[in-house]
Amino acid sequence: MIHRLSHLFLRTLRDDPADAEVPSHKLLVRAGYIRRAAPGGYTWLPLGWEIHRKVENIVREEMNAIGAQEVHFPALLPREPYEATNRWTEYGPTLFRLQDRRGVDYLLGPTHEEMFTLLVKDLYSSYKDLPVSLYQIQTKYRDEARPRAGLLRGREFTMKDSYSFDNDEAGLAASYQAHRDAYIRIFDRLKIPYVVVSAMSGAMGGSQSEEFLAECEVGEDTFVRCTSCNYAANTEAVQVRVTAIANVDVPAALVVDTPQTPTIDSLVALLNTTSHKSPTGTAFAAGDTLKNVIVMVKHPDGTSEPLAVGVPGDREVDMKRLEAQLSPSEVEPFDDAAFAKFPALVKGYIGPDVLGTTRSSGIRYLLDTRVVEGSAWVTGANAKGQHVINFVYGRDFACDGTIEAAEVRAGDACPHCAAPMSIDRGIEIGHVFQLGRKYAEALDLKVLDQNGKQAVVTMGSYGIGVSRAVAVVAETCHDELGLCWPRAIAPADVHVVITGKAGDDISVAGEKLAQELHSAGVTVLLDDRIGVSPGVKFKDAELLGMPTIVVVGKGLADGVVEVRDRATGERSNVAVGEAAQHIAHICKSGT
Repeated sequence: MIHRLSHLFLRTLRDDPADAEVPSHKLLVRAGYIRRAAPGGYTWLPLGWEIHRKVENIVREEMNAIGAQEVHFPALLPREPYEATNRWTEYGPTLFRLQDRRGVDYLLGPTHEEMFTLLVKDLYSSYKDLPVSLYQIQTKYRDEARPRAGLLRGREFTMKDSYSFDNDEAGLAASYQAHRDAYIRIFDRLKIPYVVVSAMSGAMGGSQSEEFLAECEVGEDTFVRCTSCNYAANTEAVQVRVTAIANVDVPAALVVDTPQTPTIDSLVALLNTTSHKSPTGTAFAAGDTLKNVIVMVKHPDGTSEPLAVGVPGDREVDMKRLEAQLSPSEVEPFDDAAFAKFPALVKGYIGPDVLGTTRSSGIRYLLDTRVVEGSAWVTGANAKGQHVINFVYGRDFACDGTIEAAEVRAGDACPHCAAPMSIDRGIEIGHVFQLGRKYAEALDLKVLDQNGKQAVVTMGSYGIGVSRAVAVVAETCHDELGLCWPRAIAPADVHVVITGKAGDDISVAGEKLAQELHSAGVTVLLDDRIGVSPGVKFKDAELLGMPTIVVVGKGLADGVVEVRDRATGERSNVAVGEAAQHIAHICKSGT
């Protein structure tokens, strides 16, 4: 195949698009791979779609290799299955809902667990039919409140979702491992630097969940990994290592005047000017204080409730982490209008003795797991300008439960081995779930077991963002000049730049080389444009990012062409007569 730039539907841009914030968005638009169609929606242009299809094919090859079978569902789906699993409500405003001309409710599929479950239910009825794994590569729709970062966070995107159906937990474990191994092969082939981390199941449900995160500074996800053992987890899923405190006799709780202490730092500074001491006998520190944060929890059915969360004062409440624990509900700020409805709350001085469903405020009160029974705290006394010291959890106050809510930091102890953990950012590119029986039970997917009795099928769910993977590769494979595509998904193996004029020796040699490469099975992007300067052609070649760039130019007078490795920048001169064979060898060797 030869793609001629003189005819290719392509326009490159010199300037970044105004709405682009991350490199992949800037470069994919500038290089003419995608164009914005609407907020969160993009049109794929010829070279971009070629990359998309190559990513699809890699995914498809590895899924087929584990025995998964491809199907294809419609994107327009009926309401009833999603109502049976409660996700018509749980998805909230994220779901695109619509009606047909008869007023019947439909949705644009955000994910297809329900449809896969019903398909298997329709066709299979015996344990002998299982296991089976089915997958599709399909467009998904989610009404993101703030679509951003180009293909990384859109309203319409392409996803591979697959589902395993097994008779028991052992079968699920095997299917899960097969998919996990396939994902490793897929991302290795895409040359994406990634890490596999423990994750939250969220609205998907299930007993186990892992994310494949591409390590990237612009990633929306944060994850930790141990510096000693192999533990790694999304910060939302980190289980804090809790250390029980020694039994120490703590003096009775005491209310003290703390005027003009609007912050934790000002409170600690004031206390350290008094004769009071912390329970350990040392100076007070931010970690000795208990901060009670009030948020409003918005449930998918439209109702809302206040929630109080207590965390050590040296940490913030991680709202994303908190929301993950409360999924599918969302967390919103508790504003002044909300405070006015709860006169028992004294803003800036909220203490545990008014919090809890059985207390005067009636607000549900959850404590971060770092707040262990028997620990003593400095916290609000529910009176302006006053705090209470020596306030012991379990002796002086109680709660309605615990929650992983405080921020996780680099240096925190690993839950497995207690070694310090590092913290990094990443982009989710794949997610695997052991769903168990949640959807099978909701939709009555059963088969006859070996004893002739009805048994609920056990399921797994496995997703890869195909269009997102294109953006992630762009995000991780570029330099200051432009994109640097891995050969496995590049729209062409070689970009041949002809610097001569129409009909001259350089142009004739360039055309001949392109044909020889094509005959050798090499895909060529040929810059045969007339009236375009060599400088512009070189800039476009660097921006477009084919793995190998070949310049047919002045060197022809010496019988050579220049071969450039786009990723490394290495250049070499190759004799014209040997160029096609030399370049074909480079391409076929995968370098």
